[in-house]
Amino acid sequence: MYYSPMRPSGIGQQYRQVDLSSKVEGASPHRLVAILYEELIQAMALCKQAMRKGDAPRRQQSGTRALMVVQALESGLDFDKGGDVAHALRAVYGEAKRLLAVGTRENDADAVARAQGMIGELAEAWGKIG
Repeated sequence: MYYSPMRPSGIGQQYRQVDLSSKVEGASPHRLVAILYEELIQAMALCKQAMRKGDAPRRQQSGTRALMVVQALESGLDFDKGGDVAHALRAVYGEAKRLLAVGTRENDADAVARAQGMIGELAEAWGKIG
């Protein structure tokens, strides 16, 4: 039987939730941020895929998920310890949120792709910190 990645089956969705839960359980703070980046990039990819397929409900769902993950990343910033880096990240997250909101609302895959590129660069840099 074929299961579309755009419409996960109930079993597929349950597996994904268990997989995510197992990744999060016992993860270091550094790894938790990496997981958020992974989830965000995946949500943006699903949003763009939904746009190409003309699936407005899925576009809205994945766009909303992406916005929620960016908000989670932003809310985790520590401006006391992070200083200028935290302020720079807040600016990047703000622009990513703007692009995601515009992209989702206006069915603009290019805006979502720009946000995905920005976050992809951050995720890559974060992965090198180790």
